[in-house]
Amino acid sequence: MKIEIQVLPKKGILDPQGKAVHHALENLGYSGFSEVRIGKLIQIEVKESNLPVKPATIKVMCEKLLANTVVEDYTFKMI
Repeated sequence: MKIEIQVLPKKGILDPQGKAVHHALENLGYSGFSEVRIGKLIQIEVKESNLPVKPATIKVMCEKLLANTVVEDYTFKMI
């Protein structure tokens, strides 16, 4: 099993990397985008010998370590 966690800045939080990429895309001639957000994708491979990981466990991992919940939102899926 694999777990994918996507972490992005919350709406309304300044995203300087996203702004820089948005500006660079426009300078390269790619226009028409209203917003660019830069985040991170975390992939975790679960050993088959382990018991299934519960969604509540992933939530705790995200809130304690993987995302700064003051300024970031996260979503996850189990594949």
